[in-house]
Amino acid sequence: MSPIDLLLNLLLGLVLGTVGGLFGIGGGLVAIPALGVLFGLDQQLAQGTALVMVVPNVVLALWRYNQRNRIEPKHALLLSACGFVCAWLASLYAVELHAESMRMAFVGFLVVLAIYNLVRLFMHNAPVSKELRHPWPWLGVLGGAAGALGGLFGVGGAVLAVPVLTNVFGAGQLVAQGLSLALALPSTGVTLLTYALHDHVDWAMGLPLAVGGLLSISWGVKLAHALPEKVLRGLFCGFLVLCAVLLALE
Repeated sequence: MSPIDLLLNLLLGLVLGTVGGLFGIGGGLVAIPALGVLFGLDQQLAQGTALVMVVPNVVLALWRYNQRNRIEPKHALLLSACGFVCAWLASLYAVELHAESMRMAFVGFLVVLAIYNLVRLFMHNAPVSKELRHPWPWLGVLGGAAGALGGLFGVGGAVLAVPVLTNVFGAGQLVAQGLSLALALPSTGVTLLTYALHDHVDWAMGLPLAVGGLLSISWGVKLAHALPEKVLRGLFCGFLVLCAVLLALE
């Protein structure tokens, strides 16, 4: 890899890390279409390479969110345990799928999720409470579904978890993003391992992305805490649409 390529990957990591910190998703959702469109990687290779950046970003972002908004340990543990098991099983299936089918399915998922969040943005929401609206063991169902999604597409578990935690369980946006990071940590780790064992990771590209992400993700977390919650949700919807468009163009 030339010094120019190394610098470009580092700069891209800086951008993706900021986005990941802002929305509590580790940056992988935008990294996958960026790697496909800008560098011509196929879907599995783009997903595996993005995970090299996502895993350390999630670790740092989780620490930062927990510093500002204390994460309930039993909620985080249940989400992460169920997510880990389902992500592992889904990732074993994902590495054998056709890349084009995976990409278009992910585009459809992002569009539906963006529309859902946009509708919720203009609907009356129940007041946010420190107590969950539903018994906390139901978080295991969410953890399993989000983990399976993350294992299938490399990322995406947090994108499902955040709106469900806010709209169904009544958590605040920042609390939801912190819990989604706790869910993502073990599931992205085991998914990266599975992709690496099947040669779907470009380490030379992924490591500079990871360094850039680690340097910038704290900026995104700081910005997330400075923005009004409704603005943050609106930006999240726009971000989902952007990712869908980039993936469709790949």
